Formats: sequence, C-alpha cells, structure tokens
Amino acid sequence: MLITGASSGIGRELARLYASDGAGLVLIARSEDKLRQLADELCANHGAGAQVVPADLSRPASPREIVEALAQRHIDVDVLVNNAGFGARGSVAEIGVERQLEMIEVNVAALTQLTALLLPGMLERRRGAILNVASTAAFQPGPNWAVYCATKAYVLSFTEALAEEVRGSGVRVSCLAPGPTDTGFAA
Repeated sequence: MLITGASSGIGRELARLYASDGAGLVLIARSEDKLRQLADELCANHGAGAQVVPADLSRPASPREIVEALAQRHIDVDVLVNNAGFGARGSVAEIGVERQLEMIEVNVAALTQLTALLLPGMLERRRGAILNVASTAAFQPGPNWAVYCATKAYVLSFTEALAEEVRGSGVRVSCLAPGPTDTGFAA
C-alpha cells in the first residue's frame, strides 16, 4: 500500500489505520525525518513494515522516480492512496502563478501520474484499490480558493470516471471528500 502525503494529517492517520490492519506500507512525503518517525511508530505499535520514499510531488519527475524506487525494491502496489495535496488561500491575482502551478502539480498532475503508472499492474493482477482524497471543496467554487477548489473538482471527476473504466476488473476506485478537518492544512 502506497500513501502520499503520509507525514501528517489525513495521510498519517490513514497510515496508522492501515498499519493496525496489518498492511505493509510505502510512505511518501517531502519530510524524510517525519516519515522515518512514522515508520518507526507503525513498526513499534503494530509490527507493520513501512518503507520510506521521500519525494516532493511538486516536481514533475517525482511520480516516475517513486515508481522506479518501488521497482528497485521489488514492491508491487495493490493499494494506492493519493492523499498529498495543499491549498493556498488568496485571489488568483494575489497568490502568484508559481504557487498555483505547484498546487496543480501536487493535487492533479502527481495524482494522475501515479494512478496511470500503478494502475496497469493492478489491472494485470486483477486486484487493487485506489483512494483519491478530494474535499468538499470539489462540489463548489471557492472565491479566494479558486485553484484549490478546481483541483479537488478534478480529483472527484477523475475518480468517478476511472471507477467506471475499471468496473469489473477487480480494481476498486473511490474518492474521499472530507470537509474541514483538524489538521495542519489551515496553518
């Protein structure tokens, strides 16, 4: 099982839940120190094996590098949790184009790439699952959150379409759309 954005918030809690069920994990986030602390915690509390793959998903090359690292470690991913994401508050004119493009890279492009790179193996094995984390922001436009809301609408639409594409294949695709959650997101 691979979880992006695993070092904090929803990703960290999902890692803890899956580890308590005995899942072997691959933890992805920028902060190697936080990932190693989480891996140690999961091993100590649940006996779960957790591989750490630090990656900055705002870099377009990161998804391919992650998949290459998995291949080198002979890891097949049967469950992909596309959780990594962030939002920047402010008007489109104020935020700055670079920050907006980073948001699109993390929230949309990396999620799409990881799915496209890992899905063929799941289909070949006729088993697997993909959980894409969107937000209730996916269901509404958000002034001063325009790019964030648009990226989460993409995640929702992409997930619904992909679920239809893989129907009957043994691969399940679903979307989690949480509302306001007590994580570091607001900070």
